[in-house]
Amino acid sequence: MGNESKRSVTVRFLGVGEACDETQPNTSIVIEAQAAGGSGGLQILLDCGFSATHRYFQACADPEALDVLWVSHFHGDHFFGVPLLLLRFWEMKRLKPLIVVSQPGGLDMVLRAMDLAYPGFSERLTFPLEEVVLDAGDAKEVCGVMWRAAQTEHGRKNLSVRIDGPSWSFFFSGDGRPTAETEKLANHCDFAAHEAFVIDGADSVPGHGTVHGCLRWAGAAGVKRLALVHIQRDVRRTQWQAIRRILESSADLEVMVPESGEIVDLL
Repeated sequence: MGNESKRSVTVRFLGVGEACDETQPNTSIVIEAQAAGGSGGLQILLDCGFSATHRYFQACADPEALDVLWVSHFHGDHFFGVPLLLLRFWEMKRLKPLIVVSQPGGLDMVLRAMDLAYPGFSERLTFPLEEVVLDAGDAKEVCGVMWRAAQTEHGRKNLSVRIDGPSWSFFFSGDGRPTAETEKLANHCDFAAHEAFVIDGADSVPGHGTVHGCLRWAGAAGVKRLALVHIQRDVRRTQWQAIRRILESSADLEVMVPESGEIVDLL
């Protein structure tokens, strides 16, 4: 990984929307660590839903740049963009292996989706797919950084992930309500991106987080910075000022609601 003190690490929010949001691409994040001088980079894509792939290629034209794909769970707005991602890499004649990190059975799900979308293309890919299985409670080193996972409360098994470089840490919830396990996982993390579907418990949806709940979770975990994503489209449209007031009153925590396409320095 080289000298981390000279490494630029950015978080690009390709999309911040939920499954049915017609104005915001699905929540998908790119972490990019670039050494001084432009060499020795690491690029990680966290989730890739229906509308995320085009945003990825708008941001990155190099078919060899992506090192690792993380899939939090197998709902369409978090992985149905993967077949197009692989097809485009094939079309661009990618050669470098792509590492797929996910829960047990993850690569099989990706290949099943690929064969449904583009029958026969899995065998025609010009680059290998290398699976790394990461389940709740696991810790594994992948591409020089440490990956750990914990399960949220969601309608389908969803894993939050924490990625630790030598001088930075990033937490991504995927979908789901925070749990004691994800709070422990995020302990003193530099930056966390968490889904917050609605504002509070009065309108809560089973298996999804709330703005107030995420703020309490981040405070308990000692998270340094928090980004709220995956806000329900009508809530985002009609209750935006209420969300802003809540965030402004959270003096003890640096919190943001990023826009799709926004880039934030992690270091």
